[in-house]
Amino acid sequence: MIKDSKVIVCDKSLDDAANDYVWQTDLELSHLTATCPLSLSFPDYLSKYARQLRYNQLGKYNFSVKTRDGKHIGNCVCYNIDEAQGEAEIGIIIGDRRYWDKGYGTDVVSYLVDYIFENSRVVLIRLKTMVSNKRAQKCFFKCGFSVCGQIVSSGNSYLLMQLHHNHWQRNNKHNI
Repeated sequence: MIKDSKVIVCDKSLDDAANDYVWQTDLELSHLTATCPLSLSFPDYLSKYARQLRYNQLGKYNFSVKTRDGKHIGNCVCYNIDEAQGEAEIGIIIGDRRYWDKGYGTDVVSYLVDYIFENSRVVLIRLKTMVSNKRAQKCFFKCGFSVCGQIVSSGNSYLLMQLHHNHWQRNNKHNI
């Protein structure tokens, strides 16, 4: 955890399922993440969720984001990890709207970036965000990411962003 951080980033657990279900069935959050809202019943979702916790996908790490007092407010992920190429991708969602625009997302991204750079041979972290998601872009810019392109996929326009390890080292304002 980053010193003075507002968040704790930890392993996913079955206790997270109810919040994750609410967030994945939310129309606005689905729009921001360019996904379709879930149509599964909660019992079916819970069964699938439990299986996913038992069998992690290779090269993908899912984490819960919690407040310092343990409230689950979102999730983050590191995926497409390729240490041979020195690259990885990240994603984040603060699902609980009460924590939007208060620096929680910035703390999560800073933690995740620092963790990846300190514990792997990754030297380039990439992400994509909806062109319309200005809140996320503000967070990513604040953490040092820069725009490196734009794509359209499945009818959605995405901004591609990246952060090099050297840039992070020069500009990192956070202390571990």
